[in-house]
Amino acid sequence: MKKQLRKLRYQTIPLSGAFMLTSMLGFLVVTIYTIYERISLTWGFAFDLIFVIMFIASVASITPVFPSELDKKRS
Repeated sequence: MKKQLRKLRYQTIPLSGAFMLTSMLGFLVVTIYTIYERISLTWGFAFDLIFVIMFIASVASITPVFPSELDKKRS
């Protein structure tokens, strides 16, 4: 049972800093465009949601990897 639980753990892939920067700038630009009504509220919410998910993914990829897991990945 424990072996099955270990297999279910998710693995994070290191994302670049540009990915995080893109998510922050995209959120900022879409929010400003939505406030000044250049795009509709529906599209603004949809794009903001996507950029927030991108930001959460980039923060999750920063989590440290334990040395024992790092050795397994190298081999």
